[in-house]
Amino acid sequence: MKDITKSLKSGDHIIIDGSAGIIIKNPSEETLEAYREKIILLKEYEEKLKEIIDLPCTTTDNKEIELTANIDFDEEIDFIINTGHCGIGLYRTEHLFLEEGGFPSEEKQNEEYKHISDVVYPKNVTIRTYDIGGDKLLPRSEKEDNPFLGWRGIRICLDREDIFREQLCAVYKSSVNKNIRILFPMISSVSEVRRVKEIIKEITDELEKDGIEFDKNLKTGIMIEVPSAALLAEELAAEVDFFSIGTNDLIQYLLAVDRGNDLISNLYQEFHPAVIRTIRQITEAAHKNNISISVCGEMASNPHAVVVFIGLGVDELSVSPSKYPEIKQIIRSISFKEAAIVCDEILKLSTETEIKERIKKFNSNILNENSVTQLI
Repeated sequence: MKDITKSLKSGDHIIIDGSAGIIIKNPSEETLEAYREKIILLKEYEEKLKEIIDLPCTTTDNKEIELTANIDFDEEIDFIINTGHCGIGLYRTEHLFLEEGGFPSEEKQNEEYKHISDVVYPKNVTIRTYDIGGDKLLPRSEKEDNPFLGWRGIRICLDREDIFREQLCAVYKSSVNKNIRILFPMISSVSEVRRVKEIIKEITDELEKDGIEFDKNLKTGIMIEVPSAALLAEELAAEVDFFSIGTNDLIQYLLAVDRGNDLISNLYQEFHPAVIRTIRQITEAAHKNNISISVCGEMASNPHAVVVFIGLGVDELSVSPSKYPEIKQIIRSISFKEAAIVCDEILKLSTETEIKERIKKFNSNILNENSVTQLI
């Protein structure tokens, strides 16, 4: 699929199957008919899912799970307004940087964040500070040999405090509805969190001095996506109000696998025993310190992983808007007690294959056979 454009000619027909991750060049009439039927089934399934949108997001034994949406661009806010009627578990602010061709002004950000707050009110919105670097555009032209281990996330913010302070000021000034939370990415040490808290204290003292209204109880959280943060989870939990697990980076760092490298893509394993055990450790540390924990990486949108997160005790899943109805249906079909038993079993398993087989066995009675989701 990587080189598909090199083999295509004008007039060729293709089918792009996003659910299976395949491209079919010049499909036969039989294949076309199969996909026409699949589209019909998908539309019927999506219509059925609309019936549960406004129902409570609880398991069959009444365990409440917060289900929110990840938002990358303003266009996706329509989903919140017209379909999801939910909060935003992750609002990525990098798009402002990309659209502006540089860091936007405090005024521009204030306008943007206040709009988002108004749209989701009274639900909450979690605004993540700039998470650039790695596979995202850097605010300078210097090339790094290993950008995933380089100048990115909170490291840029703490190096460029002027930019960071502008963003924090904009967030706090936009918090008058008292439904905004703020999330810091790429945290790897307690000292980083404490420095962030010092900067916040300086900013809020200045706002109060100037008589500017803001939410004095605005909650702050951190992304757990670096192994050092996972190992320091208990100490970090004592410093913040909530955790959010970024599975994309956490998995690639834990397994030493570049998720964008096709040569080793088979080694990027969401259900690797080390991944499951690490998520359990992070969750236990959060709850021991009486803070909430969410998952906002791509794994949260994987229907097969829902039983794992519920069983491990995760409080919130922030998912892709396109997956929101399906994930909600699955949550409403799962028993928390049964999910916890499954997780106790898979935590004792030693390979991803064994874990996936156990999850598949459980999910065979949960996942709708008409869904686009393929069994593992």
